[in-house]
Formats: sequence, structure tokens, C-alpha cells
Amino acid sequence: MSTEPLPPAADGTPRVSVMESTPAIRPTTNPYIVQLVEALRARPGLEVHLFSFRRAILGRYDVFHVHWPEALLTATSGPRRWRRRVLTLAMLLRLRITRTPLVRTWHNLERPQGLGRVDGFLLDLADRWTTLRIALNPVSTFTDDKPSVVIPHGHYRDWYGRQRAEARVPGRVAYVGLIRRYKGVENLVTAFRALDRPSLTLRVSGRPSTDDLARSLEDLAGDDPRIGFDFSFLDDAAFVRELTSATLVVLPYHHMHNSGVALAALSVDRPALVPDTAFNRLLAEEVGPGWLYFFTGELTTAALEEALAAVEASPPSGRPNLDRRDWPAAGADHEAAFRRALALAGRVRGGTR
Repeated sequence: MSTEPLPPAADGTPRVSVMESTPAIRPTTNPYIVQLVEALRARPGLEVHLFSFRRAILGRYDVFHVHWPEALLTATSGPRRWRRRVLTLAMLLRLRITRTPLVRTWHNLERPQGLGRVDGFLLDLADRWTTLRIALNPVSTFTDDKPSVVIPHGHYRDWYGRQRAEARVPGRVAYVGLIRRYKGVENLVTAFRALDRPSLTLRVSGRPSTDDLARSLEDLAGDDPRIGFDFSFLDDAAFVRELTSATLVVLPYHHMHNSGVALAALSVDRPALVPDTAFNRLLAEEVGPGWLYFFTGELTTAALEEALAAVEASPPSGRPNLDRRDWPAAGADHEAAFRRALALAGRVRGGTR
């Protein structure tokens, strides 16, 4: 592999070559990743590469930036999964041998369920060899003293502003996004059915993780004509349509540490009912009054009714304050984090080894 340093930026600052853990950008790629890559590529001091195992193992770059390391191991068949395990181990060894810093953005507190022992070993190795962590909020806590920085999750105003917004439907409650067991959508359907207001409607939109989960939601809804489902994958236009038609977006998660959907709702100026967590309390202070409402424990009919009544009686005015979440600032903060990781790894100049 080449060890020649990159040409410096126009101001003479050594440029840093960063490999992001996402492969080629596709229409279904998480908008957070797409906007981050755009923000990084706008930085004159950075050169950004998208992921392939070949380049990760044999190519030249200064920093490896991973978001969901378990995604490196995901495959549709047993042989392909074992191939990815071997390639992931080779990549981690390459990072270790060449002292290439591994920077990880911490999106979730817990790993996905269903991982095998080999996967757990590889993820433990990645955690142990991480040089710097990026937390998306200041309430993230870690069990060791590994260096970390906080870079807030960017907003979606520009991204979803390209789509047509719908007028609010009075009395419309909406859940939008991927449907998983831990997101508590069953509790939302149950709580909504107990509301004795014929004018209310509930829309649940997004792809369920299993067919069984979809069927259980339909069973819970029963013959209530106020409840509608769209279990298809939502493109950006459909996502914005479902969010903006709502009077209140409800995210009935059993636990919430970060939420792109909450930020998406705020980005299109819709209030949301969310779990009462330290992260959400800080977010409420940041965006201003009237945008976030809270429930404690499992979502109940009383909490849903109270939030709806509050929004209907006093709709929030103006727009939520998302100034701290502009993408140019996120790009600059990430560049600073990559340079810090290089210094921690004992590699001061971008491109040198």
C-alpha cells in the first residue's frame, strides 16, 4: 500500500484521508450518512472514501470511521457471513498493525440481538481497538475511559425540505419509521384504541421487522376504522407525507438514547410525544417549548390523550431551534475528531505513517 502523504489543503494544513464504513450511496441509504458524507467532502482538509473490504484492507487512508460495526458482518447466507467475518478480522488487524485510528460514532447503547459468539468476539475486538468515540449527545456514558467527543446529530431540514409537505390532518396521530419490537408500536395501537374520540385517526407507517409483528399490530387494531397501516418501505416523499400530515408524531419506544425520527419530525416542524429520558429532556430544552411531550414507562392512553389535548389547545409557533445541528458545523467537528484520533495514535500528519 502507498505511504505517500496527501497534498496539503489550500491553507497548507495536512489533508486527512478518511474511510467511512458505509459502501456506495444508494436511494435507501440512511439520510444521516448521506448528509454526513456530503459535509465531510465539503471540508478542504479531508479526502473521503466509501467502504469496500478491498480498500479497507489494501488501500491507503489515515482514519477508519465506523457507525454500526455489526453491519460489516451482515450477509444473506452462512458462507457469505463467514467471508465477512474473515475480512473484518483482516481489516481490524490491518488497522492495528499500521496504527490507523478507528473512530466510532456511538448510535446505540446496546448491540442488536441474535449475534453469534464469533460476531461478539469481532465486535469486542473493534471496541477494544477503537481510538476515539463520537457520542451524539452528552448523556452517553461508557464503561471505560477511552477518549470521546460529542458531535450532535445533524438535522434533516435541508434533506426533507426537498419533499412536498402535507397540511396537518386535525386529530391525526402518526408513527413513522421502521417497526421493531423495542419501539413499542403495539402499546401505541392499544392506547389509541381506548381513546373515545371518533374524530381521531392513527397512521402507522413503516416496514415491520417480521410478518408476525405486522399481524399482531393488525390484530390489536381489530375493527377500529380509525387505525390505518402502511407496512411498505417509505421513500423520502412518503416519509415526509406521513410526518407532516400528523397533528402529533408518537414514538412509543421502550427506550430511546438517540432518535433520527424525532429529529426528522422536528425538522419538518411537527411536535412529538417521546419517552421521558435525559436525552429527550435536553433536546426539549434545545428546541424550545411546545415541540416535545413526554410519557414515563410504557405509553398509556392517558399520556397520549394529555399530549394530544396540549397540542390541540396550544400548537407550537414558529420553528424548533435546530441551530446547533447544522451540517457544516458537524463536518468541521468530525474533521477535528479525526485529527485528534491521529494524534492519539501517534500519527500527527494526515497521510503519514
